[in-house]
Amino acid sequence: MDRIPPPATARLTPERRLAGLILIALALRIVFATSLGLGMDEAYTVATSRDVVLSAFDHPPLSWWLATLGHRLFGESDLALRLPFILLSALTNVLVFLLGRRLYGAEAGFWASFALCCAPVLGVIDASWILPDAPLLPALLGGALALAHVFFDTDSSRAPLWWLLAAVCSGLAMLSKYHGVFLPAGAFLFMILSPRHRFWLKTPWPWLAGLLALAMFSPVLIWNAQHDWASFVFQGGRTGDPRLNLKAPFILIGMQSLFLMPWILFPCAFLLFRALRRGPAPEKDFLLACLAVGPILMFSLPAFWSASRVLPHWAAPGYLLLLPLLGREIAELFERGIGWIRGAVAGAGGLIAVLIVLLAGLAHLRLPALSGARYPLLETLDWTDFSREFVARDLAREGEFIGAYRWFEAGKIDAVLGGRFPVLALSDDPRGFGATRDPQEFLGRDAVIVGRYLTLEQAYQVYEDHFDSIEPLPPIAITANGATAFELKLFKGRNFHDPAPEFTLGIQPPRPAPSPRRRGEGGG
Repeated sequence: MDRIPPPATARLTPERRLAGLILIALALRIVFATSLGLGMDEAYTVATSRDVVLSAFDHPPLSWWLATLGHRLFGESDLALRLPFILLSALTNVLVFLLGRRLYGAEAGFWASFALCCAPVLGVIDASWILPDAPLLPALLGGALALAHVFFDTDSSRAPLWWLLAAVCSGLAMLSKYHGVFLPAGAFLFMILSPRHRFWLKTPWPWLAGLLALAMFSPVLIWNAQHDWASFVFQGGRTGDPRLNLKAPFILIGMQSLFLMPWILFPCAFLLFRALRRGPAPEKDFLLACLAVGPILMFSLPAFWSASRVLPHWAAPGYLLLLPLLGREIAELFERGIGWIRGAVAGAGGLIAVLIVLLAGLAHLRLPALSGARYPLLETLDWTDFSREFVARDLAREGEFIGAYRWFEAGKIDAVLGGRFPVLALSDDPRGFGATRDPQEFLGRDAVIVGRYLTLEQAYQVYEDHFDSIEPLPPIAITANGATAFELKLFKGRNFHDPAPEFTLGIQPPRPAPSPRRRGEGGG
């Protein structure tokens, strides 16, 4: 097998290489964040975070709190809103390095951080966009690092402090996303299965840590208790009714390999399997496997029976916790002088950088073939055409609030208006708008009803019982590269009354069929 001389980077310490890697990664993430508009989930999070909330309908509240911080401290530009999440990505890189260094050495830590940057979902999307995963990832890594110190430090005198840090990180992880529960669950699994560390269960520290993490999670419990456990019901029902599906798991694996890249996904899956098969004897490997196996299995196996689509990024936090194992393998290949490894890591890093630059360039290219409805990044368009037309046509005279037909349309509209005009999701699925915007406050007012696919017939069917009349208004064209991508249909609803129960809560009761009504009644 060909051997290579030590790379030139060997003259630099792993810590210095990490600093350079983080600076390059931050630059690329800022390029990515400034080139694309807010996605649907991002705009929705920004819109529903304008008031500080105890928790949120879709997820725990930490990303909502960060979004609130972003637009209050930095402003309403896309980069300003995303800045807290981008800064957190640097912390994620540092923590995966520290975890790898604590378990396997500094070289392993550096290559774990490098692999993180090369995984599109972990190193680009979660590191650049307004998503719950941005605070989740550093919290998981910080907790894993604290547990590594608890279990493997020779000096046990500082163990209580490490248990405290593990508790705080567990609490932050659970405040970020429900995935956070797998951190304490993985630690408990490790202590149960590892004979040498089982004694910890006879001490108060893991139990006190669990109580502290639960106390930090209490805002989510209080909010859910006040809202009929809406968030738990919503998340618990996302897999749909059970139904055998033999094709979906293969589709899911293919999508996961695109989100993580095959050279990260498949080696990590192999390393997980090997660590579990070997059992607790290689303790450090087994700890990472116990922490990672929960989210990977929980968000992969349901594809066999779920009637709904299991999204490929749901399992990514589990693979994150396996990156130190992958970093160790890469470091060992370099140490052994394996000839192809330098080209492989250079190709992986170069590919992700090229993809970011290409996407950024694609967002700014004004090619006729990539304009209008053919624009490939349609859902990342900021609806600035709406805000411009809203002012130019003085639509505030037509209604005192905007009623959007779908929750993600409400998010896009509210984000582009910067919170300057009330926006409600008048929908049977209002998500967080149903908990943060009370339609009762707008009774007796006229509304501008907006829907991308809302026809006049549908507007009558959905809203006839809630307004005295529905009148069509001229639509607004949303453009991409100078050509119309789609139109937002507009209607004027006069005298809002009798708001439906589902407008105010994200859990929908069965809706009765709309009463028959001839088009044109009520002034339409």
